[in-house]
Amino acid sequence: MGRMQREKGKRGEREAAAELASLLGVAGRRGVQYHGGPDSPDVVLDGVAIHVEAKRTERLSLYAAVEQATSDAPAGSVPIVWHRANGRDSVLVVSTARLVELSREVCRVCGGAGTPGEVAGRQA
Repeated sequence: MGRMQREKGKRGEREAAAELASLLGVAGRRGVQYHGGPDSPDVVLDGVAIHVEAKRTERLSLYAAVEQATSDAPAGSVPIVWHRANGRDSVLVVSTARLVELSREVCRVCGGAGTPGEVAGRQA
C-alpha cells in the first residue's frame, strides 16, 4: 500500500470517529494501529461495544470488509463497516444477523431517551 493510500485511510478513520462519536454523543478517536485485531481497532468509541472497520475508498470489497470487521471484533462487540467514497455520504454496513444487537447497543448508549442525535445535542 502506498503512502497516499495510507494517508487516505488515516483520514477516513478520523472522519469515521468524528461522525460516529457525534451521532452517538460519545468521545471517539482513531485507534492505534499495530496489526489489526481487537487490540488495534480503526475507531474507538468510548463506552460503546461496536467494532468499526473504516474504509475510505472508491471501490469497497464489501464482504471482505465485513469479514475483516467480524474477525477483528472482540467478543461482545458488534462489528460494522463504515465506508465513504469521494463525493458521497458515508454508509454503515452490518450483517443482518447482528442488526438487532447493533440497535440495542445504540439504544443503550443513548439511554433510550430520544434519537442519538437528540442525545448528542443535549450533551453539548
